[in-house]
Amino acid sequence: MDEYMRMSKRTARESFYTLSRGVVETFGDVYLRKPSLHDLQELYVVHEERHGFPGMIRSIDCTHCKWKNCPVAWKGQYASGNHGSPSLVLEAFASQDLWIWHAFFGVEGSNNDVNLLDQSPIFDDLLNGKAPDAHFTVNGNEYKYEYYLTDGIYLQYSTFVKAFRHPVEERDKIFKRRQERARKDVECSFGVLKAK
Repeated sequence: MDEYMRMSKRTARESFYTLSRGVVETFGDVYLRKPSLHDLQELYVVHEERHGFPGMIRSIDCTHCKWKNCPVAWKGQYASGNHGSPSLVLEAFASQDLWIWHAFFGVEGSNNDVNLLDQSPIFDDLLNGKAPDAHFTVNGNEYKYEYYLTDGIYLQYSTFVKAFRHPVEERDKIFKRRQERARKDVECSFGVLKAK
């Protein structure tokens, strides 16, 4: 920042801090917060109406974002063999209205979808027993916590629901089509973020 803006490191740091504080104060209560129990219940209703999945809170995925203005000194650190140019990995989950409820960036060279999840604070509340009890019922079974739709790369966690790889029965094929259609929520959010 100091080289790009041609200012001292201290001025750049203080300016960035002031900007960040202003963004948090202005938008924090609405946009920079975790979903409340009320938010979760509203998301349940909307997702079930739109996609037919009770208890689904959102879709989670990762995307690789090119860093066009990466400082020259950092280019080797933020580039990998897969993507020759510097980039970051963004883990996000989004709802059908393109609202991104969680975003976590990792360095491209050392992260993929799976090990980025290990560093992400997404499940901290659940692991620490602070997650809201957002109960829902499916086929007469009551569940305590929401779940996320994922693609095949994610691990087998109880909060992840993946599509069948090779569905044989018709009901499994229908489920796979509906699950993939619902996962488009996060992919659409990535498309909006990457639009030029």
